[in-house]
Amino acid sequence: MSHYQIGTNCLHAGYRPGNGEPRNFPIVQSTTFRYETSEEMGKLFDLEASGYFYTRLQNPTNDTVAAKICALEGGTAAMLLSSGQAASFYSIFNIASCGDHVVSSSTIYGGTYNLFAVTMKRMGIEFTFVDPDCTAEELNAAFRPNTKAVFGETIANPVLTVLDIEKFADAAHSHGVPLIIDNTFATPVNCRPFEWGADIVTHSTTKYMDGHALQVGGAIVDSGNFDWTRYPDKFPGLCTPDESYHGVTYTERFGLGGAYITKATVQLMRDLGSIPSPQNCFLLNIGLETLPLRMAKHCANAQAVAEYLEKHPKVAWVNYAGLPGNKYYERARKYLPNGSCGVVSFGVKGGRSAAETFMAGLKLASIATHVADAKTCVLHPASSTHRQMNDEELAAAGVAPDLVRFSVGIEDVKDIIADLEQALAGV
Repeated sequence: MSHYQIGTNCLHAGYRPGNGEPRNFPIVQSTTFRYETSEEMGKLFDLEASGYFYTRLQNPTNDTVAAKICALEGGTAAMLLSSGQAASFYSIFNIASCGDHVVSSSTIYGGTYNLFAVTMKRMGIEFTFVDPDCTAEELNAAFRPNTKAVFGETIANPVLTVLDIEKFADAAHSHGVPLIIDNTFATPVNCRPFEWGADIVTHSTTKYMDGHALQVGGAIVDSGNFDWTRYPDKFPGLCTPDESYHGVTYTERFGLGGAYITKATVQLMRDLGSIPSPQNCFLLNIGLETLPLRMAKHCANAQAVAEYLEKHPKVAWVNYAGLPGNKYYERARKYLPNGSCGVVSFGVKGGRSAAETFMAGLKLASIATHVADAKTCVLHPASSTHRQMNDEELAAAGVAPDLVRFSVGIEDVKDIIADLEQALAGV
């Protein structure tokens, strides 16, 4: 369905019913699948035939939704996972192991930072965090001979840094490694990182893709553009036989378009089991069908909120790429011409205590750890999602102590602004 526009693909990609088949694809709520002979099932285990035998590895409902997200991003293969955290972990661990190194933007989601800086460090994978606005020379200086990937977020959560994707892609490719981009906040509606040089895209589908706080999930999409075979010594897991899976060499059997996702499925999903339920994937698809409509509304509302806050005397600062004075305004016009996202970050005059007073006074918006929801919600990251960081780490991540993350929903924007007005009046 590559000839269709993204709005059409949000409805139709991944599934086309045959004559007399259900218009909406079914939820295949089954752990196992029956075969007539062991020989037939054996072909599946040997990756000599396509099909299903156990939902921990693959499920028809899950694969249908993965195919839709793959089409939206313009990739060659995709997989769904049980959370965005699982997607971030799998995307790196699929090509890096003990003794390896990864370069990452420093302004990333706090949970991802902790995954990289603490948990994966205990596994022997070291990360170097770089300022996303560093020069090309500074970025290149972060690479080592054992570097296996570069990671960044299109729009960083919660500081809203807009990544210079081409700069990071050029650096990654000059060192023979792929660029992995978390595209959660922008979604493929507002940015398709593959078109700017990224090689792998991840998502927390919990956010805008679902849009209604109904399911937790993640996704990984491969562009099929990175040539792993040019660097067989750097990526032996993809270019040499996998003795844990019948000696298959993924790049030989599945080509550049399928090797990465196949390995992540039959090796990592097999062993770690971060599979989403078919029910959750079905709910995710319902959200995907209205994604373009919601993103347009989120962005329009957020723009109005940002403009209101920018003029308010009790607001110290506002960060939103849609504001002409924002440091990322021109970069957003390049990478995000249709709008960035529905999240606005700002500070209330008076610091942390003033921010807490303001948040307590909100009536329409909910204080919640969630973000990118149809309903407006608000969070103080320094005391929640990023509370594991010390002051130095918070500064490196761009998270000020007074930062308020305001996730603008799709309610009537007049009601959202009225809620802000009355809450700020109480500060």
